[in-house]
Amino acid sequence: MKKPVSVSALEAHLGYWLRFVSNHVSHAFSRKLLARDVTVAEWVILRDLYDREAAVPSELAARIGMTRGAISKLADRLAAKSLVARSADREDRRYQALALTPSGRALVPELSALADQNDAEFFGVLEPEARQAIEAAMKEIVRRKTLRGVPVE
Repeated sequence: MKKPVSVSALEAHLGYWLRFVSNHVSHAFSRKLLARDVTVAEWVILRDLYDREAAVPSELAARIGMTRGAISKLADRLAAKSLVARSADREDRRYQALALTPSGRALVPELSALADQNDAEFFGVLEPEARQAIEAAMKEIVRRKTLRGVPVE
């Protein structure tokens, strides 16, 4: 007679709990952003551009871990919302830089406050030491696994 195979429960995996919490954190943040007509991916672009005068789409793509095509589509959407402007080089029309418009620059601190609020709602229940331990563990996994790219969805 065959010995039954041991099958671990879903809840026995740390990855299950990470994903469970992550899905809820991400969904809540996404809803907060959508109330301001911004997606998570758009927020990532806006936040990156906030720290610089302008950025070339290829550099932005490399920094964030997206394709150039994805950056182009996001830039189109953000330009249509008057949050990002494109500027072409006079000598090389193929070269374009992206920069926040005054409206985009004014919006980023508001969206950042929503991100802070979302973090507080989910992680404010933790003691500071527990939060620091979780953050340190996640950063250690990122470092050891050399994980790249910014989570956008």
